[in-house]
Amino acid sequence: MAQADPADRDRLIVALDVPSVEAAEAMIARLGDSVGFYKIGYQLAYAGGLPLVEKLARAGKKVFVDLKLHDIGNTVARGVESLSSLGATFLTVHAYPQTMRAAVEARGTSGPKILAVTVLTSYDDRDLTDAGYALGVRDLVEARARQAQAIGVDGLVCSPEEAGHLRGLIGPDMALVTPGIRPAGTAAGDQKRIMTPGRAIAAGANYLVVGRPVMEAADPKQAADAIVAEIAAAK
Repeated sequence: MAQADPADRDRLIVALDVPSVEAAEAMIARLGDSVGFYKIGYQLAYAGGLPLVEKLARAGKKVFVDLKLHDIGNTVARGVESLSSLGATFLTVHAYPQTMRAAVEARGTSGPKILAVTVLTSYDDRDLTDAGYALGVRDLVEARARQAQAIGVDGLVCSPEEAGHLRGLIGPDMALVTPGIRPAGTAAGDQKRIMTPGRAIAAGANYLVVGRPVMEAADPKQAADAIVAEIAAAK
């Protein structure tokens, strides 16, 4: 296979959803140069994985810290300040106005780019009704996207199903990061709003977050290379 364009490679973010730093490092070694961007979320962060952010950054990799911060403004701001020294590229917060505003103010000019999580990709309209929301997924995503843009958030985390609509709504400057990516033939799992890599890129996504289809593949490196090739073909 031809050498992947680094720009295409870095549009794939592999989610290191593993229970230990050792397991994460073993997977990173297996993936080698096929992956240049990793996501560290709850499972690995709470298992001592935050120092890995700094280690990966020093090695020239990009890191997406996916902690979905949401609390009173002061607490969010202090959390962003603490995480800013690690060298992460992205940090997520939930898309509530107070939370987004505190994160943007705290990151300043040198901190990680702030991504606002609109509506989790495991949610559908019924889930939002059960949680007490009056809006459905599409309307809530749109409202939160407009608020995020007005506040100065750097990008949005949304399902690939919403990427095309949001790209038309917010224009070209904000990043769209889409989980819920499932290559053809892979199981949806607990995701309800999914799309293939090529379709998500064509819809306007800048970055694709992929976990199980790479991490649980018989050959993770081959699976990652195939997704990068699909990204390149969809541009």
